[in-house]
Amino acid sequence: MTYAMHKAGGSGGRQRAFILPRANAEEAALVRDATIFPADTLLQVCAHFAGRSAETRLSRHRSAASQDRPSYPDFADVKGQAQAKRALEVAATGGHSLLMVGPPGTGKSMLAARFPGILPPMTDDEALESAAVQSLTSGYSASRWKMRPYRAPHHTASGVALVGGGSPPRPGEISLAHRGILFLDELPEFDRKVLEVLREPLESGHITISRAARQADFPARFQLVAAMNPCPCGYLGHSANKCRCTPDLVARYQGKISGPLLDRIDMQIQVGALPHEDLLKQADGEPSAAIAERVEHAFERQLARQGKANHALTGAEIDEHCKPDQAAEQLLRTAMTKLNWSARAYHRVLKVARTIADLAGSATITQPHVAEAIQYRRALRDH
Repeated sequence: MTYAMHKAGGSGGRQRAFILPRANAEEAALVRDATIFPADTLLQVCAHFAGRSAETRLSRHRSAASQDRPSYPDFADVKGQAQAKRALEVAATGGHSLLMVGPPGTGKSMLAARFPGILPPMTDDEALESAAVQSLTSGYSASRWKMRPYRAPHHTASGVALVGGGSPPRPGEISLAHRGILFLDELPEFDRKVLEVLREPLESGHITISRAARQADFPARFQLVAAMNPCPCGYLGHSANKCRCTPDLVARYQGKISGPLLDRIDMQIQVGALPHEDLLKQADGEPSAAIAERVEHAFERQLARQGKANHALTGAEIDEHCKPDQAAEQLLRTAMTKLNWSARAYHRVLKVARTIADLAGSATITQPHVAEAIQYRRALRDH
């Protein structure tokens, strides 16, 4: 049951209003400037149009969605791991994808769960896009208005569950994470064919699902955050020296992630284990609100300069907005040659360096910015 009607606007135009079932009114009222009249029966609709009395006319619905900043788990809960939290701050600022590599129990999942709380606030348009996708699966609630989606599918998830499918086609996890976070824990344990499907949406921001009867195109502009152990047993590099994996086993395990997919992950960091005595001495971590404030200010610099986040810069835009100084460029070229990077990896490091410079309030990309960005691509052996 949906009825549309026009009413006069203040400037001589007409504004469209809608009569909807009461169950859909809350979600529809999230649209800016929309006039929504909820109804329970067709008799109410007829009485409203007949206008027999004030009592029979439908009342305009007011959205109950909170306009306050959504509540997320706080980074203050995470003790230690200053380097990992710095990398997450950089990733949040520029919209960069991130892979965390480290032994079990180092806090990778805990860090990922708190990542949405430091991202720039959602705009109305972004929130509507996210809500529209969520509503396709009846999984949207108005109480989550402007809350970044956080999807964490298990590594046994099928290709259809991750990218979408079925008849008729339905959105998968990558689309349900639109404008939010897709967290893939135990990354090498996912089916390789499933992971390879991520390559297109990571670049384009959408996924096309083709079936014999029809074709569907879903948005999938998500930020990928992934985590993995460094080896099959998980303890390679652990201070307790527990690992007994051979170099061949380590290479085979890390090789489950293809080079082309790894090339598309902007940042790859080590999350090391903390000794128990050091962990007990650590004070509470920096709260998410303080980190989010720095992220938001640096993100505003990006919007003022180029109108988009740094991760979305194209080749020509990289040449225009990511020019390093002479010393920084020389360092980056040396690293590219020594580490045998592709052109894609070179440009991704340059975009991360641009984000680091934005956090520092620097208009120029200097050598320290590039040096830090280079360190964010050396988590895995031979990569």
